[in-house]
Amino acid sequence: MTELLEARADGSHATARRLLDSAAARSHDPETEIDWAAPLDPDQHGLNPEWSTLYGTALWDEVSHEQRVRLTRHEVCSIMSTGIWFEMILQQMVLRDQYAADPADPGFRFALSEIGDECRHSIMFARACETMGIHPSVPPRLALELGRFFKTVASAESAYGGILVAEEVLDVMQRDWMRGEDVLPLVRETSRIHVVEESRHMKFARQEMRERLAGAGRTRRHLSAWLIAASAQVIVGNMVHEGVYAAAGLDPERAVREARHNEHHHAMVRSSCAHLMDFLGQVGLLTRPATAMYQRVHML
Repeated sequence: MTELLEARADGSHATARRLLDSAAARSHDPETEIDWAAPLDPDQHGLNPEWSTLYGTALWDEVSHEQRVRLTRHEVCSIMSTGIWFEMILQQMVLRDQYAADPADPGFRFALSEIGDECRHSIMFARACETMGIHPSVPPRLALELGRFFKTVASAESAYGGILVAEEVLDVMQRDWMRGEDVLPLVRETSRIHVVEESRHMKFARQEMRERLAGAGRTRRHLSAWLIAASAQVIVGNMVHEGVYAAAGLDPERAVREARHNEHHHAMVRSSCAHLMDFLGQVGLLTRPATAMYQRVHML
């Protein structure tokens, strides 16, 4: 048993050292690397139209190009705002997890490096919304309180699982946005920076989850699976706030109704979660109750 624990520790340390080397070589400063003063092309979208919550609906076919552009810009700022909100939760969970940890442990140093990345990302997203002339959104009161509950009670694999959920879903979206020819360069650049740096965070979260779950019993796995799935429901369910439709000059009631029944968007969300679901299944966190929760928000 002692040898097994030592082997796991060695593997964890090696992973953390590789991630620290990556952070030293491939970290970015959005303040200097993004041209914040560049004019915004009025014809370019905030995200690939295919990722809009209304793409593929009758309403999308009826609205003008100008309204589509305005909608996608409000949608991307809503998603960025949700990213800021969860990054605030993430930083608190990681700090709490590393409280009184050994500063000589490379995992401790990488955790602090991750917090530094997340601070820059939140500032970057806030400035991107400001540059687009859109005020960042605040999640509804219920979501805020559920987030407060999650960051208070989540620990070990449930905390890192929640982190992984938020990062994996956004990662797939942004990999498309950074290549979108009709997407604002501002969004392409913020997406590129986020994708590069979050890839390290996702590797770290997966490693932490594997280690924390080693030897975990059935009850603990079921509780962790439920808590991670509950956090996923809140995160994914609040990525695009309903106010974006009125801001784009659309009938909000009709837009919300069509977005909720938009099978194209549901399929896009499922595709963005494929690798995440595979991983959760591998580590025993895709239980029947958790599966039902993921299906409610079209992650499965």
